[in-house]
Amino acid sequence: MTRPYSNDLRERVVAAVAGGQSCRVVAERFDIAVSSVVKWSQRHRVTGSVSPGKMGGHRRRVLESHRAFIVERIEQISHLTLHQLKDELAARGIAVSHNAIWQFMRREGLSFKKNAIRP
Repeated sequence: MTRPYSNDLRERVVAAVAGGQSCRVVAERFDIAVSSVVKWSQRHRVTGSVSPGKMGGHRRRVLESHRAFIVERIEQISHLTLHQLKDELAARGIAVSHNAIWQFMRREGLSFKKNAIRP
């Protein structure tokens, strides 16, 4: 993902629009997209700032609060597969992907049988 434009440029663009120039003229003058000029002007009107919003973020880990249940199930059934664990979690109303379970298991240092066909 690219970095946001500098606040200096944003302030000059918003000042030009506030000075009466059209968004298209300002966009051409500063060599940026018209949509950027419009969005920055809107942001300035609403918030009073031209600073960019937060980029990216952190996704909360859905399975952290269910760790005790997962560990208990693995201890009870040593041959538990990823698919079975996903189905058990779904029965409890916890909809997660296989990848979320896999990453949780790796992060916690837990292991499980990966294939029900293998002994």
